[in-house]
Amino acid sequence: MSPPICSCAEQVRKLTQQASVMRREIKNLRQQMDGAIRAHRKQMSSLQSMLTDCMKHEDSLQSVSKSPTQSSSEINQLLEQGRIQTVPIGYISSCFAVKNGTPRQPTICSSSRASLKIEPSVFNNPEHSLVGLEQYSHIWIIFLFHKNGQMSYKAKVKPPRLNGQRVGVYSTRSPHRPNALGLTLAKLERITGDTLHLSGVDIIAGTPVLDIKPYIPDYDSPKTRTDETNSEYRQTSPITDSQMPQVMDVDEEPNILETSSKPSSELRVCPAGPSDFSQSERSGSSDVTGVLAEVKNYLKQQQLFTENAKDKQTDSPECTSLAANPLCSSALKFGCEDYSTIAAWLREPPISNLDVRFTANAKKELNEFVPCDSTDSTRPKFQFLKGPDEAMAAIKGILSADPRSVYRRTRCQDRLFFFTLDTADITCWFGDGFAEVVRVKPMQS
Repeated sequence: MSPPICSCAEQVRKLTQQASVMRREIKNLRQQMDGAIRAHRKQMSSLQSMLTDCMKHEDSLQSVSKSPTQSSSEINQLLEQGRIQTVPIGYISSCFAVKNGTPRQPTICSSSRASLKIEPSVFNNPEHSLVGLEQYSHIWIIFLFHKNGQMSYKAKVKPPRLNGQRVGVYSTRSPHRPNALGLTLAKLERITGDTLHLSGVDIIAGTPVLDIKPYIPDYDSPKTRTDETNSEYRQTSPITDSQMPQVMDVDEEPNILETSSKPSSELRVCPAGPSDFSQSERSGSSDVTGVLAEVKNYLKQQQLFTENAKDKQTDSPECTSLAANPLCSSALKFGCEDYSTIAAWLREPPISNLDVRFTANAKKELNEFVPCDSTDSTRPKFQFLKGPDEAMAAIKGILSADPRSVYRRTRCQDRLFFFTLDTADITCWFGDGFAEVVRVKPMQS
């Protein structure tokens, strides 16, 4: 019988490997513990600061309640410091139940509908606060982004329309802001008692509303300010048809068609706004005078811009090209552009609109839904929308603007996309330049 072979060296090697693995695991555990300790300390400091603020606020409320003579001064001090306690005047009931699929701007989906009921805790008679609001067609809604998930924010953000490029948070409408306040413009359909019925909204259900204000084009629209300026120019300097050549001679301005090397299509006239309906009632000579006023302002900008370009002696090719052709510069504005400008990426974003199509089965399933005022209890029923046609228009508006995040657009291209519209669960997928709806099912309660 042969003696057993000693395998001590093999066992030592295995134990050494196990010891090295244990050292690495212990190192990883230490790093995780250090990270957890730092996060715990950070959370504790934030909780402590929040508790301190709450205690100070409670003390101030107690002092105000105990001494009525100091209440006004305390309130004034809080107002001057900008520290006020907001109370929601109501909560939105919307056809959008979750963030996923909700349009980012109200104009994307004009078929969307919602309602807002004024809380009885704000006013004893909430319907009294809405008296006179029925005279307006649109209202501003100031609300709270209550679904951010966290109160953190950064100085630079990545708007989905920029496809991952960073810009300052105050140059966007990102919900992640130091004060998570939102502003949107909604169409006021009607008012019944203490409830406002709205359309063209981009707010999800349950959103706390802090305030509402009527939309007044004369104050809120730069286009109407342009019209008012033109009307003031007409009042101070009335021009008749016989005086129009004299105005051009006095100003000694060359003909626009002769000075501009670009075609006449470069001079863009602003689209008609709500105030243009009243402008259409004016006489033809007044309209010509208004156009002449805008042309005169445009030519003055050209002259000033040319003089500034000549004064600046620089070798940069940009300035050289601007001096050679000042009318091509974006610094010159015509019409309402003289009063309002926006970022170029909003008009020409890196992401183009998508074509939206439905499968035959999806169309069939969507047509099974009945309007919100239907009495048919055997078929699925909308709560806000007025029928399948309005729902289809809403779906097309949502998907054409590509509601996916940058991450899903770049990392999850082959995955299905789900969102909810009113009482319908929508399933779709995205291809190269299009989105296709494949299923429309009633939302499970």
